[in-house]
Amino acid sequence: MAAEAFEARHTGRFLRVDGVRWHLQQLGAGPALVLAHGTGASMHSWRDLMPQLAQHFAVTAFDLPGHGDTSGMPRGGLSLDAMSAAVASLIEALELQPALVAGHSAGAAVLCRACLDGRLKPRAVISLNGALLPLHRLQKALFAPVARLLAATPLSSRLFVWSARDRRAVQRLLASSGSSIDAAGIDHYWRLARSRSHVEGALQMMAQWDLDGLERDLPKLKPALMLVVGDNDRMVPPAEAEKVRRLLPAASLARLPSLGHLAHEERPDLVSELIIDFAARVGAA
Repeated sequence: MAAEAFEARHTGRFLRVDGVRWHLQQLGAGPALVLAHGTGASMHSWRDLMPQLAQHFAVTAFDLPGHGDTSGMPRGGLSLDAMSAAVASLIEALELQPALVAGHSAGAAVLCRACLDGRLKPRAVISLNGALLPLHRLQKALFAPVARLLAATPLSSRLFVWSARDRRAVQRLLASSGSSIDAAGIDHYWRLARSRSHVEGALQMMAQWDLDGLERDLPKLKPALMLVVGDNDRMVPPAEAEKVRRLLPAASLARLPSLGHLAHEERPDLVSELIIDFAARVGAA
């Protein structure tokens, strides 16, 4: 199946669940696999990976609340608890029983939280450069108030959208993640960066984000966990995966040399192979 099969702007559909109008895409047949993107992205980030996975799974992807073309706000806003509950409600409305769930960055935290809350019961969770642990105390003390201030200031999103008129600025921002993605990927992020509603949603999500509870509860995670880590990730330090393994010693770890935070966009072939092999090992294929 060619990557062109994933043209979300044209073939995605919408579904309203509990006040959120979800933009979603479904491809393939087989065991159900759910994908959740990270903060500031949209389901376009799966554009090359999803068609490869769809040769083995029935894949569902969506724009998270506050992101892309999903509109409306979950009860409780864009906190981790509210986002995970909203995602679980969508999956229930679609009558899916995922065998696997995979999340990138903050999307991995959303899916783990839904599993810990008993709303999702897959056989396995795949964390792609997952942001599963809180910021260090000093970083949190500095970052959280700034994020809340930016989210509360309408001028912040206007200034970001204005600066994003320059495609090169978006390209530099993406490069700072440690990844080098193709022109099509840069264009998708460029479109998102010029959407005021998307930028405001990402800022609100960052302002409301708190991973302290997730860190406390992670040892109770029942599904098998695989941590896929780009060694060049400049957004979530690769060492964080080792900290997660100390909480969950049974977790698998796969390192991707020379790849950054957007490893699944840089080398979807490698990530697809890892997911397919892991699914076979845990009996979810």
